[in-house]
Amino acid sequence: VLLLYHRVQLSMEDLVTLLAPLCSARPASRPPGRFFSAIHTLLGSANAASDSDLDERVLTARKKINMQIMLIQIENLLTPAQVVQFQNALADASWADGKVTAGYQSALAKHNLQLPESSEVARSLGAEVQRALAGNLLFQSAALPARIFPPLFNRYEGQHSFGVHVDNALRTLPDGTRLRTDLSATLFLTDPEDYDGGELVIEDVYGAHAVKLAAGSMILYPATSLHQVTPVTRGARTASFFWIQSHVRDDAARATLFDMDMALQGLRGQLGDDHASLVSLTGVYHNLLRRWAET
Repeated sequence: VLLLYHRVQLSMEDLVTLLAPLCSARPASRPPGRFFSAIHTLLGSANAASDSDLDERVLTARKKINMQIMLIQIENLLTPAQVVQFQNALADASWADGKVTAGYQSALAKHNLQLPESSEVARSLGAEVQRALAGNLLFQSAALPARIFPPLFNRYEGQHSFGVHVDNALRTLPDGTRLRTDLSATLFLTDPEDYDGGELVIEDVYGAHAVKLAAGSMILYPATSLHQVTPVTRGARTASFFWIQSHVRDDAARATLFDMDMALQGLRGQLGDDHASLVSLTGVYHNLLRRWAET
């Protein structure tokens, strides 16, 4: 709860509201511990609302959590040498109309070029991206990946753009099985100074977030988000994009686990791996993961 309080910046009133059902659900036979006693004190001083008002406030507070999206920037997923290798390979590649992988609604807004999935260049570079992802601890912690759609590659130039859309919920893998798109990822392969426009704009309840990263860096965000790519007015923008099915379907639960993992890593540097409290908190992390994970 405190992690959510910090991450979503809930007010104390919202925090108390979320905790109220926990307190009321405590078995009557169990004596109130210091935690529940403290919360009851907060409830007594901060909440004089009726039950119906409380229900409404619980819903509002939960919406604040559910509407907060997690944008994770992963710098230097590819090395500078790999970026040059990718750029050279894509410069000589044969591009096709990008609408080939779009759903009906997305196709109406999509104007770009794309490497065919059957392209040997796409397969070779995609395999290299997957190897980089497998070795990146930040990606593994944030995504908790179960399956990854084979990376695709696109190119925007000459006013190409991709209007506001939401990615398809399901994607068919090469083996015919379906992948649920929990997370979307864009790996930038052109440096920002080499083109104008082409920002990836991701929307949430707090507004629009424009993303334009250095070549070799990647942005990871919930696939449920409305997003777009603005028109490229100078130069060309190339990127790899793909989707991830996470072991943890729920965005808020996944964000909580990520925040907890980052906090645990920080504590390890301060306390050492064998500190008793750190061992206990690591157990809490894995128990939460066990509770929420799908295999």
